[in-house]
Formats: sequence, structure tokens, C-alpha cells
Amino acid sequence: MNTDNDPRPWHIENSEYIHKLPWFTVRKEAIRMESGGTIPNYFIFEYPDWINVVAVTTDNELVLIRQYRHGIGGVHYELCAGVVDPGEEPLHAAQRELLEETGYGGGTWQPIMTLSANPGTHNNLTYAFLATGVTLQQSQHLEITEEISVHVVSRERAWEIINQGEMMQALHLAPLLKYLSEPGLS
Repeated sequence: MNTDNDPRPWHIENSEYIHKLPWFTVRKEAIRMESGGTIPNYFIFEYPDWINVVAVTTDNELVLIRQYRHGIGGVHYELCAGVVDPGEEPLHAAQRELLEETGYGGGTWQPIMTLSANPGTHNNLTYAFLATGVTLQQSQHLEITEEISVHVVSRERAWEIINQGEMMQALHLAPLLKYLSEPGLS
């Protein structure tokens, strides 16, 4: 919903790439605001879109993973998640990642929410899906850079994981909390 007094988009006076690699692309822009203010050095991090999956088994248990995250130097619970490849639909990426990372698949899928890691500095979106009625279909097919353990937990245990701070990824907490808090999502 837009109203007449909403702030207007900024005018880009100049834009240049500072660094360009698949996992670290940064551009610097000179910005002029509608009010006349300027920001000579505004940095945008470019990433492909991401997905994550709240996966619920036929026994009404949640499929979570644990992996080491070097940025914070720890192992925590997470949802299955990954990158949307160029030209790939987010739903297909979510189904592919769940099967590869956990071995679970099938079921009924629906979008649950779309999020931004940081709309002030990141250009991508995270598409969260709810997959209900998933079953174990194969063994994990991990990339050489992935070390992931799979944990199938009850709703009660999921609440404990959240309340004890065992899940740190905000983009994973939001859809999981939505699922656990809204009885109609199943």
C-alpha cells in the first residue's frame, strides 16, 4: 500500500562494482534523495535469491538440519535452505534442496512467506515454503562443501530449540515461528 506521503525511491547518480565474485558481489552507489540529501558511498550486496523449507513429515514432525556456520563459529539448528539457481523457480529450488540436503521429498507444497535478509543493503529475497506430508525418499546428496546432519523433531522439541537459542538464523526462525503459531498452516 502506497500513500501520498511515502518516501520516494532514491536517484542513483553513479553505480560501480567494487568486488564481483559469486558469493561476494558489492556495488557502490552515489545516491540523491528526493529531499535533496545525498549519500556518496552507499553499498549494496548482490546475492541470488534464497529459499528455505519448513518440512513436516507424515507423522507431523519437523525436518531440521544442523551445520557449522563459520561466520558465527558455531553449529545450530536450521531449516533446509539454499540458493535459487539462475532461471530456476523458487519452488523447484526448495524441492531440490530439501531432497539433496535431507533425503526428504514429496508432500504438498505452498509458499509461506517472502523475506529480505536486510532490505537496506541486500538486493535478494528469501522464499520460504511449507512442505507437509514429506517422506524419506533417498539418502543425502551433499556437495563436497556441505556437512549437514538431519534431525526429525516434534513440534514441542522445535519450540525448545527456538526458546533455548539453538536456532540462530533469523530467515529460518520467521517461517518456522509462523508455522508453529498458526494452527491453520498444515
